Amino acid sequence: MRRNPIETIMGAVVLLVAGFFLAFAYSTSSVKPVQGYDVKAVFARVGGLETGSDVRISGIKIGTVVGQSLDPNTYEAVVRLSIAPHVRLPTDTVASIVSEGLLGGKYLKLEPGNAAERIPDGGAVAQTRDFKSLEETVSEIIFLATQGADEAK
Repeated sequence: MRRNPIETIMGAVVLLVAGFFLAFAYSTSSVKPVQGYDVKAVFARVGGLETGSDVRISGIKIGTVVGQSLDPNTYEAVVRLSIAPHVRLPTDTVASIVSEGLLGGKYLKLEPGNAAERIPDGGAVAQTRDFKSLEETVSEIIFLATQGADEAK
């Protein structure tokens, strides 16, 4: 069985174009980790937040989760973040773990405050809100609805 040289050349061209497309898509997308200064945040539970997850302010990616560990003394989750160097966070910034949707992944949401002082490299976000799962939220709503119905009687 002989191979047609044109088919071989066309196959190589298709592979070359596919490789170029993948390189272009990777370089223009925001899947690369943000290189910047390090900040940590401490949570009672992280609820599925993973290393590599986005750190966002107002929906804009400004950082990346670069690591997670367990504090051996308090048994709390310590999340390490890399924040873009041009974003200097105020010391009264609030960090919370939120979900992108019902089936989406988790990301860390930052809400900057109004303090004049900034979190230094290696510093920590002092105020955090723990992740609430969908089940916990629904149970709170049911509890509030049944409590309101009981008081109305």
